[in-house]
Amino acid sequence: MALKAVSLASVLLAGAAAVSIVAASPAAADPGCVNPDGSPCSVGTAGPNGASGSIPGGPGGTAGPGGVSGSIPNGPSGSAWPGGATGCIPYVGCYSVGR
Repeated sequence: MALKAVSLASVLLAGAAAVSIVAASPAAADPGCVNPDGSPCSVGTAGPNGASGSIPGGPGGTAGPGGVSGSIPNGPSGSAWPGGATGCIPYVGCYSVGR
């Protein structure tokens, strides 16, 4: 049973990360993006310690040496690190494995 739970968490995490990465790429091509307050949108950053990307009001994710995380507003979210993972689905619940 625990093996199936780990697989489910991995699928949720991979899905959330994939959505955020795929969705952030087209958004990065739009240089005219501005927030409602007039400030420029922060779409993504990358550096030697990791990367992050998001769509204003949409999915976002981060990745670094210590782990990864991704979320969709009002949707699934998850995190993974070398010792475990956790994932949540609204109205269903959350599950964690590892330490």
